[in-house]
Order: sequence, then C-alpha cells, then structure tokens
Amino acid sequence: MSAVPDLPGFPDPVTDAQAAFRAILWAQSHPGAIVAPAPTLAVPPPLPIAAGALLLTLADADTGLWLDPIFAPARAWLRFHTGAPEVPLSRAGFVLAAGLPALDTIGLGSDEAPQDGASLILPVAALGEGTRWRLSGPGLAASTDFAAALPEGFAAFWAANHALFPRGVDVFLCAGPRLAALPRSAALEVA
Repeated sequence: MSAVPDLPGFPDPVTDAQAAFRAILWAQSHPGAIVAPAPTLAVPPPLPIAAGALLLTLADADTGLWLDPIFAPARAWLRFHTGAPEVPLSRAGFVLAAGLPALDTIGLGSDEAPQDGASLILPVAALGEGTRWRLSGPGLAASTDFAAALPEGFAAFWAANHALFPRGVDVFLCAGPRLAALPRSAALEVA
C-alpha cells in the first residue's frame, strides 16, 4: 500500500468542501431530505460516494473514526485526506458501518454532553425508493415522509436510540452519491 493514495480528495478542496458542507447541513436540518454532497467525487470502493464526501467535509485530526473491516480499502485514503485517527468503536466520533452495530457499543454521549454521541454512517441499498418511513419530532414543523431500503432491524434500533434522547447517535444513510440524515431527536415509523 502506498503512503499517498492514488485517488485525490475534492478536486477543488475549498469550494467543493463548502458545497458539501451546505448539502450536509441541509440534510441535517431537513431530516429525511435526500442530498448529493459531491456526486462526482472519486472514492475507493466499496466506500459510498456520499460517505466519502461526508468524511472529507466533517472529519479531521481531532475526530476519531471507526471503519467496518469491509471499508479497509478506503483506510489510507481517508487517513491521508482527513487526518482522522482510527479509534475503537466506543470512542469514535464517526462510525462507518456496513450493518447495524449494537447500540451499546457506540459512543452515545451523556446527559451532560449529548454532543459526544457518535454519528453513524450507514450505507443502504436505496434512498428515495423502498419502504416509506415517517419522521416526526423536535425540529420538524410537521411529520415528513421519506423512502429508503433500510437494513432489517433498523426500526427497533432507531426506537432504542430515540428513547435515549438527548443521548444517542445521529445517522447518515448513504446510497451511492446520495445521503439523508436522521437526527436522534426524530421519531421514526413506517408511513
């Protein structure tokens, strides 16, 4: 493995990172909305493009990252472009998982410091199609629907996570170049 990854990060680091940040912020402030933060970004497979854009934008040398072993081919690329150190799952600020990790193995924050809860980046088969879900709760003027092919057991995972509020994890669902954000404050049910 070479010290410098073959793939570049953002072609125009400042402008592309700013555009990706705005898209991610939009997704976080509009739960269930689907955005494409950097649709043409080249990432090492099997990393979803949206997950790569999210990490290039938000991860840095002070942000612990945990990668599911399936994403090992992206390890050097992420380390080179973000400086984010790999840490144990329980200490990670960003968790890039191929499936649902056990909730009690992830950093959930505390009542005094809920912001210390991890952000779970979860690749899914599809966004904008699949099962219709309804989100409601703080920050949403009205309930909102979205469609996604979520992994089996996600509804139970989310109910347990939501019950911990203000602690818990925020989730970024990624499908190819697209992502949707689910803040821990949102309740989720089949629409």
